[in-house]
Amino acid sequence: MDDFKQDKNKREEPISFMARVVSVGFFGGLFWGLVGYFAYYLNLSKIGPGLILAPWALGKWKSLWLGQLIGVIFISLLSILVAICYRYLLAKVKSMAGGLFFGIVLWVIVFYLLHPIFPGLEPMSKIGRNTIATTLSLYILYGIFVGYSISFEYQERQPSKSGEST
Repeated sequence: MDDFKQDKNKREEPISFMARVVSVGFFGGLFWGLVGYFAYYLNLSKIGPGLILAPWALGKWKSLWLGQLIGVIFISLLSILVAICYRYLLAKVKSMAGGLFFGIVLWVIVFYLLHPIFPGLEPMSKIGRNTIATTLSLYILYGIFVGYSISFEYQERQPSKSGEST
């Protein structure tokens, strides 16, 4: 009986904020990378997660299912760095607008600024409206997921000011 009281009184050690940011980044990249793969598989987009392998890997295997799944893993790992950037740039934003803006900026960076490093990626004028709409939507949803999760966690960890109602 005494052990039960001790277990009940024990509180779990809270996870650090940076550990939360890392986990949100990883799982956000994993989930939205898989959604991107399904969009590619269903021909909603000409571009799949395997695109991330284009600058380094040779051969057609990267456009097959194995290359797409390895691309999802790479995106999940890269997403950790993206989430850390969000943490330092926009964590204080209290609305989903920060994540929406962040997703749009990421899409512009990947499809316009980084376009030259992806061999075989068609120019935006030839890529097609379906691919543009699908990828932009995925990036916006990813940005909102990562942004809102990190901002919410940031706000939860701030000491509440006396006199404010929640």
